[in-house]
Amino acid sequence: MELEKVMVELDTLKRQSERLEKINNLHARMAGVLSVSGMIEAFSVWLMPLVNHELIGYHNEQRQKRHLFCSGHGPNRRRAVALAEQLIADTVPRDGGLIRQGGCYAYKWVFETSEDAGILLILKEGVPLTIAELDLINHALEILAECLRRGLEYEELFFRASSDPLTGLANRRVFDERIQGMMDSASRYRTPLTMVSLDLDRFKQINDFRGHQFGDQVLQAVAAVLKKAVRSTDLLVRMGGDEFLLVLDNTNLASARILAERLCLAVDALDIWADPGTKLGVSIGLAERQPDEELRSWLERTDDVLYHAKAEGRGRVAVA
Repeated sequence: MELEKVMVELDTLKRQSERLEKINNLHARMAGVLSVSGMIEAFSVWLMPLVNHELIGYHNEQRQKRHLFCSGHGPNRRRAVALAEQLIADTVPRDGGLIRQGGCYAYKWVFETSEDAGILLILKEGVPLTIAELDLINHALEILAECLRRGLEYEELFFRASSDPLTGLANRRVFDERIQGMMDSASRYRTPLTMVSLDLDRFKQINDFRGHQFGDQVLQAVAAVLKKAVRSTDLLVRMGGDEFLLVLDNTNLASARILAERLCLAVDALDIWADPGTKLGVSIGLAERQPDEELRSWLERTDDVLYHAKAEGRGRVAVA
């Protein structure tokens, strides 16, 4: 009887030690990850050998963060992502499993803090999670929740440091960080790269006549127009004042000119006036980067072209 008791205790200690080792491995994997998306991916990679699953997703309504990491491909991936999107929108009991779409088990946890709440989803096909698997995940979620809080804080700080507080566009710091990489990529793959320099026409008169608060609203409206027109691969920056810079990835001068002319019309359509004779417009200068051209030379050429657009009557596009 005594030996049996000792064996039970040893087995319990062994399981606890194994779980502690797994949790320590999770700590080590998460320690060097800063972004929320990276944390979700790292958590999934750690969990996969221990608990086979199709998808892990995180959604935070207040922070407008959603990251879905799926191990599948093709139709399986699309089905898992569609189910995750549905479960995020549905009211699902927390910490409970349910079956959806051909035997896929979905589990949903809610992380609540004094500031906001986030949802974690785990999708698993075939059989539900075992008690042991749920126990492991519940312990691991304590670590993940703390890491996600850190990740959200980091992303918030990074956003503040890298974005213009008035318009929400990227700032000069982001331009300095990204432009060389874009240039190197364009050189490596021999793709065109065009710089677009934009300067608002008569903004000073509008700002002086209608007030700085209205001027801020004008800059926000223009930023919204520009942001709507560009792709995620492009680089749109507020350089300061009423000056904006746009770097168009894999875009030649002819295509850039079409976009620039649309931007001129879009700013004109805002229909902003200082007085009956003074309307907001935008002058735009374009310069496609030449092979092996240095950044300084490229910026200077673009600035010269913008100067010509201003000199030739404003509200127009000029090209190098």
